[in-house]
Amino acid sequence: MAKTPRRAAREPSVHVYRRELVKLQIELVKLQRQIIAEGQRILVILEGRDAAGKDGAIKHVIEHLSPRETRVVALGPPSDRDRHSWYFQRYVRYLPAAGEMVLFNRSWYNRAGVEPVMGFCTKHEARVFLETVPDFERMLTADGIRLIKYYLDIGKGEQKKRLAERRRDPLKQWKLSPVDMKATRLWHEYSKARNAMLERTHTADAPWTVVRADDKHLARLNLIRDLLSRLDYRHRDERLIVPDRAIVFPFDPTCLVNGMISR
Repeated sequence: MAKTPRRAAREPSVHVYRRELVKLQIELVKLQRQIIAEGQRILVILEGRDAAGKDGAIKHVIEHLSPRETRVVALGPPSDRDRHSWYFQRYVRYLPAAGEMVLFNRSWYNRAGVEPVMGFCTKHEARVFLETVPDFERMLTADGIRLIKYYLDIGKGEQKKRLAERRRDPLKQWKLSPVDMKATRLWHEYSKARNAMLERTHTADAPWTVVRADDKHLARLNLIRDLLSRLDYRHRDERLIVPDRAIVFPFDPTCLVNGMISR
């Protein structure tokens, strides 16, 4: 992949952003009709550093979708029973049934990032996860689940800024956790874990797509465009669903060294 260093993409005005967002949300409604009619099972995973914008992206994807066929999964710490069960077991119960779209706000990939960095799992457990998750995801896709994985990437300065805003804003303080408070200090440890995760779990059955998320508006619009472009549905407006490949692009190992992904 040719080197495209991180750049300050031109941010759309609020008016342009809202207008484009509504158009894309109409396309999402069209998509959901097709998913329901054909009994498709769609699973979307959003991963990324703390404050990368996962909450906001998911909120705008599901805003006008039917809550009966759309579910968001954001699990808390595992219970004692979860900790003594097969690792994937607590996630299996949330997989999509026919006609459903499920979005994971973080997922089983906690074991590749937060858990090993924060010491919530052993090195052996993290290594076993990286070895077995491709087989687990292959089983899901072989059974007909459409699995789409996004990694939202932000720079260290942007993360620091967003976490500071959360501390100051009384309406956002609920987002802060002890893990978040250590995110910037453990930046390099998270980078190392992220790199291993992307390299080891980027497969033909379940590839990773990277979203440059320093600009929340551009990230949201282009993530939705990319999602729509991957799924066939009737009456889709092809002009609207072309993502900016400087913002959303397939992962490739060269991204880790050529400036496409934050270090």
